[in-house]
Amino acid sequence: MTLASVLVLLVLGGAGTASAHAALRSTDPGDGAVVATAPSRLTLTFTESVALLDDSFRVLDPENRRVDTGEAGHGPGGARTARVSLPPKLAQGTYVVVWRVVSADSHPVSGAFTFSVGKASPTLAVTTAGPTEDPATASLYDIGRYLAYLAAALLIGTAAFIALCRPADPAPLRAPLLIGWWTLLGSTLVLLVLRAPYETGTGPGTAFDPAALGRTLTGRPGIALLARLALLLTAAFCHARLREHADSARRVGGALGGRKGPAGAADGPLGGRERLVRVVGGALAVGLALTWATAEHASAGIQVPVAMTSAVLHLLAMAVWLGGLTALLLSLYRAADLDPATVTRFSRLAFASVTVLVVTGVYQSWRGLGSWDALTGTTYGALLTAKLAAVVVLLTAAALSRSWTGRLAAAPDPAAAPDPDPAPESVPESAPTPLPHRRALRRSVLAEVAVAVVVLVISTVLSGTLPGRAAAEAAEGPATAGGLPVASVTTIPFDVGTPNGKGKVQITLDPGRVGDNAVQAVVYGPDGGLSTVPELRLSLTLPSQRIGPLDARIRDAGGYWTTSDLTVPLAGTWTMKVTVRVSELDQVSASARVRITG
Repeated sequence: MTLASVLVLLVLGGAGTASAHAALRSTDPGDGAVVATAPSRLTLTFTESVALLDDSFRVLDPENRRVDTGEAGHGPGGARTARVSLPPKLAQGTYVVVWRVVSADSHPVSGAFTFSVGKASPTLAVTTAGPTEDPATASLYDIGRYLAYLAAALLIGTAAFIALCRPADPAPLRAPLLIGWWTLLGSTLVLLVLRAPYETGTGPGTAFDPAALGRTLTGRPGIALLARLALLLTAAFCHARLREHADSARRVGGALGGRKGPAGAADGPLGGRERLVRVVGGALAVGLALTWATAEHASAGIQVPVAMTSAVLHLLAMAVWLGGLTALLLSLYRAADLDPATVTRFSRLAFASVTVLVVTGVYQSWRGLGSWDALTGTTYGALLTAKLAAVVVLLTAAALSRSWTGRLAAAPDPAAAPDPDPAPESVPESAPTPLPHRRALRRSVLAEVAVAVVVLVISTVLSGTLPGRAAAEAAEGPATAGGLPVASVTTIPFDVGTPNGKGKVQITLDPGRVGDNAVQAVVYGPDGGLSTVPELRLSLTLPSQRIGPLDARIRDAGGYWTTSDLTVPLAGTWTMKVTVRVSELDQVSASARVRITG
């Protein structure tokens, strides 16, 4: 844990910014641009490669009617661009462009912007950035992702526990193997069917549209899901053949009267088959991990080969550790005879897995965050912090389990034959048995499994959250990358100097650009609640051009102050001055700067 903290400090200390989700970098025509002649096409440029949908572009004219456009495609910039042709002779006025694409890491991205032909319209077409997501589709898709992660951990971890820790009684572990396999198969089918409506933001009822399903099967996320299905079917076939060989070996052993020949030796054919099983099983596990790495954050952004290798190792280490914990817990509760050596082997395997998790986790944290500010200023950073806290609790429980593992391995076997003539001084007053240690290990492993489920849930949410690097990239892009032009919101604190004379005024300029703006001002008291004042005045000044003050002439609308006809003539950094009168005698003025765009 100390080493991990030092690595985080060293790596994040010099981190820059990059991208993982695709963020809109520029548009042609530019957002808010007024062009003399109608453009023949629209071109969007992104920070990463994007996939296009059948309805990637919707263009609305000044009358809020949809414009007939050509088929969307990529521009000269390749997969990082999206382009659509426009009809000739567009009418004069302002057009709204609504777009939706799928970024390289499989997450849909949408937004909108405006441009004007000739001059801006008196009123803009009213629209949104299109359906971001359908609640039912999003919920079902998220549930499928959660179950897929849990099932992968259960399947891979249990198989690794059987192959590497060699429990004497693997019978209790057949159930989690089957549960993991069937759950992963079912969740993968659900994700495959829901992929098209998830991308388009539509309801589950559109999942079986032949055209949409065909597009899914040819896209990278769909191909990754198909590969996962193929790997699961291959694993089932290999498992069935192994069961046939095992049954045949038992029958041969019974015919020989239970005698073990060379075939039972570690260096004989059976030992060779065991090594083959491990190789094939390891290859299938790596293949399953790749189906996640090729369709999520690791597949886009910086250092893609390193990131995908790290993602595969991270997922496998997580599955071996957390899935193996479940297998160990079942063995502790249900196995008739659990060899302490099995527990010791898993302890070593878990330690190796944790080491891999720390190294790959530090790298992925650096790659996903990019800066210290992203750790505290983004949803991705908050989730990562929560995951790190849960992992610390998990490591604490693991340390306790490791301690009980050592005691269980060191305790004498109660079934061992006692010394027929022990020396009096060598007989302890109460000989320890493994039973109390086994009970204690059960409790600590159960705690580990409970925390591990929390870690898996956070990891699943994290995999679908915009990384800090991408958030920083999006913040540097156009203001409308996530939707229509955003309003300008400014908060100005004030202090009259009397008891309860403190507060703040929140002022919204919509759209916060050159031209006509609507203004809404709300006054908050010292307790943070809404406050009613007898008078509120607002003015704007542009010192660099010696313009102003422009009186906004806001009026009391019953709880807030407003106007709809404030005209801002030029772009630039304006000084916003607000005067608050809280009583007949007490008033104060305060100022703040606000950026008005062109």
